[in-house]
Amino acid sequence: MSEPSSINAANWCGTTILAVHKNGKTVIAGDGQVSIGSTVVKGNAQKVRKLGATGTVITGFAGATADAMALFERLETKLEQYPTQLARACVELAKDWRTDRFMRRLEAMLIVADKDTVLILTGAGDVLEPEHGIAAIGSGGNFAQSAARALFDYEEDPEVIARKAMAIAAEICVYTNSNLTVEILTQDESAPT
Repeated sequence: MSEPSSINAANWCGTTILAVHKNGKTVIAGDGQVSIGSTVVKGNAQKVRKLGATGTVITGFAGATADAMALFERLETKLEQYPTQLARACVELAKDWRTDRFMRRLEAMLIVADKDTVLILTGAGDVLEPEHGIAAIGSGGNFAQSAARALFDYEEDPEVIARKAMAIAAEICVYTNSNLTVEILTQDESAPT
């Protein structure tokens, strides 16, 4: 059975990244576990961060760390070119990622968000805007996304949704822990000064 792309599925084990957008607030939460095979190597990695000079974009990654850092650098360059157009910057990055000989080998996935938009980026050239303002990647992503969807109609604060959903994922997925990094953007904070 062949993979849908050149990305090795074995490299996706070891993380959970969840984004929730609701009521003018965007939250991305990521666990801190780094695993090689069945061994936990580190428990407090930071896989979520703010990007750009103004910090108006937040992102999280699943996959190879060095590859994700290379993608973050490229994304920051695209954000400088298209400072108020997150979707365009992400599409331009995805085009490069898909067509550039070096970048095609990068094994990572990204969730990228600003105050209005949440996007998932893959090396297959995908730039996906999920329904319901919820996106998740990584080995525990389906667990976290399911929990967040279940909580979405009953909880108004997206940070509470993200933290509860990540706690549920950590209880179910052996590649996810409860040591979270959480970044938040609100409508007021994300306005350029």
